[in-house]
Amino acid sequence: MYTLWYWPTIPGRGEFIRLPLEAAGIDYEDCARTRGVDALVADMKRHGGRGPFAPPYLEYDGLVIAQVATILAFLGTQHGLAPSRLGDRYWLTQVQLTIADCVTEVHNVHHPVEPGAYYADQQTEAARAAHQFRETRLPKFLAYLEGVATANAGDWVIDNRWTYADTSIFQLVEGLRYMFPKRMAAIEQEYPGVIAIRDQVAALPELRAYLKSDRRLPFNQDGIFRHYPELDAA
Repeated sequence: MYTLWYWPTIPGRGEFIRLPLEAAGIDYEDCARTRGVDALVADMKRHGGRGPFAPPYLEYDGLVIAQVATILAFLGTQHGLAPSRLGDRYWLTQVQLTIADCVTEVHNVHHPVEPGAYYADQQTEAARAAHQFRETRLPKFLAYLEGVATANAGDWVIDNRWTYADTSIFQLVEGLRYMFPKRMAAIEQEYPGVIAIRDQVAALPELRAYLKSDRRLPFNQDGIFRHYPELDAA
């Protein structure tokens, strides 16, 4: 069984790991949710200089693997959640890292000045950052992912079955819909391939129960994707 360590009250970056684990029926323990935050902090200290900078990280058979893209690449190889050809696997990692770039920019929208400061202390700057993200960066990321989604002759990002890139696109779209409901409603029809992948992931039989369960943490104002109405516009 894998042990997954991430903060227990937010979906955050941890959800990009949970989704393929759930969809593939892979056993794991969501450790901070079962053991508490103090256990997470203690476990990070336990690894010393070879440990992770921050969660999420995955432990298995003596391995400690951090960073979302690295964890997903590992799971992809171990469980067939990525293509078998080397070039295709690296391309999938490229896609995942681009999604990670988007997630970082999403966080910077509501914390553009200082990550450790409250949103209320940088609200004016956040409004400027949100406008720029909505108008320029968001369409650019979605256009890139639309190309990714439509490059394959099949229904998924690559080959004829879902990969971790598909579940990550799902989570990205869900987060963007939560954070920018007006903007996404106005533009998402321009990216039908992205939305089709989102819908196909949501329909995976293995994910349906999870998505309806309390194990699927809701988006909230402590996570990466936060809904501040004043930062959203069509």
